[in-house]
This record gives sequence, structure tokens and C-alpha cells, in this order.
Amino acid sequence: MAAIVGFVIGSVVNLGLVTIGMSVVPLPEGTDVSTMEALRESMKLLTPVYFIFPFLAHALGTLTGAFVTAKLAASHHMKFAIGIGVSFLIGGIAMVFNCGGPVWFIASDLLLAYIPMAFLGGFLAGGKRSQTA
Repeated sequence: MAAIVGFVIGSVVNLGLVTIGMSVVPLPEGTDVSTMEALRESMKLLTPVYFIFPFLAHALGTLTGAFVTAKLAASHHMKFAIGIGVSFLIGGIAMVFNCGGPVWFIASDLLLAYIPMAFLGGFLAGGKRSQTA
């Protein structure tokens, strides 16, 4: 149950930040995000500033989900937190295959936004007590 709650809360944070990001940094004219194909084609119009909020969404969504999961888990807190990171990483990999993106963003996103943030979330939640209730 802890993993489900953490995953849902992390997903809400992720979606919220992506939504806010589109208001803070509006997409350039001519960008079409109505389909994955159109999004893939529109990637060439996006400069690095357009990737700030997606990275923050992935990192903070994972951090929040892992933290909540580790706090709620009865035992194995860090293992559950890392499990959330792996789940979000799988989603990130799927997005790379569906949307693509610049290599620098893909690399930084997949290497920094998921497993390290899940570990940090578990640690902040007191994950060192991972084998006791």
C-alpha cells in the first residue's frame, strides 16, 4: 500500500510541475504536442530552457514518491524508496523511446532524476532503519 500511495503522490507532483512549467515557459510557436509523433518533430524547436521543468518534474516527483513510500512502509524503507525510483525510471525510459529529446537531456534525466532522487527521498525519510519496523 505504501508503494501505491507514494507512486500516486509522486505522479501528481510530476504532472503538476509539467503543467506549471508550460505556464512559466510557454512552448514556442509552431510546437505541436497533440501526439507523440508531433512532439518528436517539435523537439528541434525546443532550447534548453524548455527542459528545466520536465527535469524538475521527474526529479521532484521521484523524490516525493520515494519519501512518502519510505515514510509509510512498515519495513525495508530504503528498498521501497528505490523501488519507486526504478518505477519512475522505467517511465522515463519509455518516454525517451516515445518522444526522444536531446542527448544531454536524456542522459542527465535518466542518470540524475530517478535513482539518486529515490535514494535521497529514502534517506530523508529515515531509510537507514530499512530492516526494522
